[in-house]
Amino acid sequence: MWGSCTAELAKLVRRPANWFMLGIAVVLGLTFTYLLPLAGAAGSSSGAPGTDRGLASTMPSNLVGNSIGGLPVFLGAIMLVIGVLAVGTEYGWSTWKTVLTQGPSRLTVYSGKLFALAVATLTVVLISFATGAVTSAIIASAEGEPMNWPSFGSLLTGIGAGWLIAMTWAAFGAVLAIAMRGVALPIGLGLVWLLVVQNLLFGVAAPLLDWVDTLQRALPGANAGSLAASLGASGATPGIGELVGVSQATLVVAGYLVVFAALGGWLLRRRDVL
Repeated sequence: MWGSCTAELAKLVRRPANWFMLGIAVVLGLTFTYLLPLAGAAGSSSGAPGTDRGLASTMPSNLVGNSIGGLPVFLGAIMLVIGVLAVGTEYGWSTWKTVLTQGPSRLTVYSGKLFALAVATLTVVLISFATGAVTSAIIASAEGEPMNWPSFGSLLTGIGAGWLIAMTWAAFGAVLAIAMRGVALPIGLGLVWLLVVQNLLFGVAAPLLDWVDTLQRALPGANAGSLAASLGASGATPGIGELVGVSQATLVVAGYLVVFAALGGWLLRRRDVL
């Protein structure tokens, strides 16, 4: 088991696409969380219309919400792509049979992939918090504002919630790759769901139809957005909104993670990998 875990982790580390995804995640997070609010605050001070999120939203006190606010949608899409690549490339390169003939069972290899994805998603979340902390500290220092950091417990809670959301989307990508035995179609369908369908449900259909509003409260995106909102993520961020309580949101997102992981293992074990 440990050999499979280290081997899969080495694959993720040595794949340039994953580093590219990490760079995009950092740039997107800093742009939408810090640079755009700063630009809005500057425009407001020069006479242009203000924004709901100004300079105060970039302060260290908002580190937790700022760091996990993108995970329900656009950063979650990056996690999904990483999950698809971790599994789907084995089909594209026809390397499943090569891996499995070395000795480990399918579930052992699959468990190694999940371990590697858990480490990768946690790394992305930690880097998001670290870059956010540095950026907010620089802004606070430049503006002469006090650095009121969240408590250690709040930081741990935020990191845990961020990892849970990120890992759920990565597991979703993995199960799509196994179900469709590839990379292109799982990425396409996964991104359509994350960036289009769930936003239409959240912003268009739910306010008009009661049954859609009830349905979305059981879906991973709405619960991930509620969990992030409960920890301070701005409601101006796409996919963020307190639709359900924090306990339900946590349990539902964790439940989807278990379901995605179990379904991927079941499909991989039952079906031909070729």
